[in-house]
Amino acid sequence: MGEQVTFSSNGDTATGYLATPESGSGPGVIVIQEWWGLVPHIVDVADRFAAAGFTALAPDLYRGESTTEPDEAGKLMMALNIDTAAKDMSGAVDLLQARSGRDKVGVVGYCMGGGLALVLACHRPDAVAAAAPYYGLIPWPSAQPDWSALEAKVVGEYAELDDFAAPEGTRALEAELRGLGKDATLHIHENCQHAFFNDTRPDVYDAAHSAEAWERTTGLFRSTL
Repeated sequence: MGEQVTFSSNGDTATGYLATPESGSGPGVIVIQEWWGLVPHIVDVADRFAAAGFTALAPDLYRGESTTEPDEAGKLMMALNIDTAAKDMSGAVDLLQARSGRDKVGVVGYCMGGGLALVLACHRPDAVAAAAPYYGLIPWPSAQPDWSALEAKVVGEYAELDDFAAPEGTRALEAELRGLGKDATLHIHENCQHAFFNDTRPDVYDAAHSAEAWERTTGLFRSTL
């Protein structure tokens, strides 16, 4: 269903995984990786969006690196050059606009990617009409976005039992965005742990809450793109 693609990134090049629907084209969705990298789970998520009728692109923000070890994932995340990542995500938006034939795109991200989804929405308000962060925060102090630039409708999915993106921080972010007049709703799933959407991790995966979040996210994209 998908293919590896190369695209321009502000004078450089980047790569990613592009999945297209059977119709050949659909509304564009950027899929942002967890801290593990562009692993098979994220490729599968992009394929799911394609099966649902979207053109989905998952940029490889680690430039070929990935891991299954938490300590190494943390190192990769903290070593990520945010300026480069922002350029790669912006280049992914440009490619997706061309492939989908639409000016507006959506963005969804998981864990680290949830925070980066919000960064992208602020970085490209001209293109990002909807953002769906999943249990994501922005752990880089230098990468805090200009929330006033946000134009996208934000519908997030967070977990009650999450030490990484805790409910207190989630509620504070929602209040901040609403205080700025933004259309933002961050849902907190009860009795769920961080990464509850990741079905390759049976220790935290929650099928019922994942299904609820999926329906809400695809509904968001269908209504805005």
